[in-house]
Formats: sequence, C-alpha cells, structure tokens
Amino acid sequence: LNAAPGRAPRQRVRFLPAPAPGGGGAVELVAARVPVLADHPLVRGPRFRKLKIGAGHRLDVKASGVFVLGIGHGNRLLTDLYNCHLTKVYTVGGLFGKATDDFSDTGNLVEKTTFDHITREKLERILAVIQGTNQKALLMYSNIDMKTQEAYELAVKGLIRPMGKSPPIITAVRCLQFALPDFQLEIHCLHETQQYLRKMVHEIGLELKSSAVCTQVRRIRDGIFTVEDALPRTQWNLQNIQEAIRNCQLKVETELEETL
Repeated sequence: LNAAPGRAPRQRVRFLPAPAPGGGGAVELVAARVPVLADHPLVRGPRFRKLKIGAGHRLDVKASGVFVLGIGHGNRLLTDLYNCHLTKVYTVGGLFGKATDDFSDTGNLVEKTTFDHITREKLERILAVIQGTNQKALLMYSNIDMKTQEAYELAVKGLIRPMGKSPPIITAVRCLQFALPDFQLEIHCLHETQQYLRKMVHEIGLELKSSAVCTQVRRIRDGIFTVEDALPRTQWNLQNIQEAIRNCQLKVETELEETL
C-alpha cells in the first residue's frame, strides 16, 4: 500500500513576495497556491503504519484450505457472517487399521487393528446414522416450531441453522473415496473444530470394529467462500488482494441481506 502512488499533497494559498511591475527594486505580495509541506512523504512518513486484520473461522496447524480474513471495515462483516451460522465443508481423509493418541496419522501409535472386514456399505451405514442423529440436534438447537409455515420455508431454502452457539453439528456427510485402508469423506458441519473431525474419524473406526486415524483435514468451503475464491500464499500481493475483495464484495452483501 505504501508503495502505491499516493494522493497529491493538499494546496494552500500563501502571499509570497514578488518584484513589483514598476521595477526599481520594489516588492509586493502576490497570492500563490503552494503544497502543504506536512503532506510531503519525507515529512509525513508512510501513510499506513498498521492495518486491522481479523481472522474468521480458524484452522489449526495440521489443517489446510479456505481461511477468511477481514481487513478494516471487513472485520465488522466478519462478525455479521459469523452470526449467520453458515455451513462449512471439509474433505477429511482417513486410514483404517491403527489408532494414535491425537487421532491423526502423525500422533503416537496406540494400537493396530485389522480392517479387512470393512466394506463401503458398512461405512456408509455408519455415516447415515451420524447424519440422522445430527439432523435431530440441528432441529433442536434451531428453536423453530417444525409445524409452522416459517419452518417449511426455511427448510426449503436450507436456512435451518442454530440460533446461537451449539455443540458441533454435522449437517451432511458422504464417502467420496474408499480403497482399503484409505477412505475420504466430505463433511458439512457447523461450529466444529478440526480436532473434532479427527475424533469423528476415530469413532467411525471404533463403530466398524476396527480403528482409524485422520490423514488430512481440508476446508473447501467456509460459508459463501470456496477454494476458487482463495489466494495461495504465492499470490499474496496488493493487486490480487484488491481483486479478491472486489469479487467477493457482492457475494457477502447478498448473503447478509438474505440471511440477516
């Protein structure tokens, strides 16, 4: 920002001495516009010394994917988006056959188990039970009477969400890939942490009479922001950030208007 072209310095009127028209060494005062020296870069220094940047839903050190930041006025919009309780989407990788102390594949090994009896059908049956249980929790924390017209309209639009803070809720989960011992899930959730998702993989392994560790947690969507909206670290420069803000501005305004 400081390397970008700055605005022109302010001008002010001063009366400066100048030779009189008649000559003879006479001097008169003439009105002239001169730049304000207080606006000179050598006097003013850098225009920006700090920027207020806020973080949205955080990612821990073992997770990757979409991470939303707010700059300046965007910090207030971050709070509004948080109050919308928008769904986040993750791809979560798992590995059957072992368990660790932190539920990830990099943790300390606790046990090894067999996994040959696991099939995709058995895994999807467990996922259906998880989704059904969480759907009941979602309705409970939404504080909406399911027999009303309002509830019907919200359900049609997919806007049934918790009205306040709630435990982690899985709104949808499905198996993307299955090739023993590896598998990959797509998880739609609210109010989760990445460690909660790793523990969920561990519990799926237990339900299947085996064990499992999480190999990857990647957020591919955070509310209205997707991987396509994200900037890789190699593209972090002023021009790309400005363009990303412009591209996302309309999406944010539309979502806030529809939801809040």
